[in-house]
Amino acid sequence: MVSYRFVNEYQRVQREPMISWVKSQTADCAVVLTGGAGRVREGFDLLANQVVKKLVISGVYSNARMREIMPVWPFYGNLNENDVVLDRRSETTFGNAQQSLPIVEALKCRDVLLVTSKLHMYRSYKTFRAAFPENIYIQKHPIVGGRYETSVLEIAFEALKSFFYSLWAY
Repeated sequence: MVSYRFVNEYQRVQREPMISWVKSQTADCAVVLTGGAGRVREGFDLLANQVVKKLVISGVYSNARMREIMPVWPFYGNLNENDVVLDRRSETTFGNAQQSLPIVEALKCRDVLLVTSKLHMYRSYKTFRAAFPENIYIQKHPIVGGRYETSVLEIAFEALKSFFYSLWAY
């Protein structure tokens, strides 16, 4: 039973599509999960291109400043710092979902683009969907932070985390 569940999680993680490359998306807010290359930049690109109105960056180091997080901020001339909210309390994917919800509700976001890596998207989406109310529409916006093809070991480790999350988080 356990091995069946693990294999199932492995296949779901592996099959997560790169829909952000083929589907135009817009939303009130984007929630970016820190921890991988390119995620924060993608969030700022979405905000600068007016794909989203507000940007929530979840899992930021507690002492980090905005200019440290996004040193190329001056090149995004049309951005307003008030449109970016930093969540400094989250340390896990579950924490990201729990801490982002009150921020998203306070910003009155009806729909959200969830920005994380392709590898991390399956578990992240399931966790956010379980934590957020049904009236907040969550769209997946996966990115590739490094290589497009992930290794068997990387997928297996993510599948293991997803398996444990499935027992209590979703």
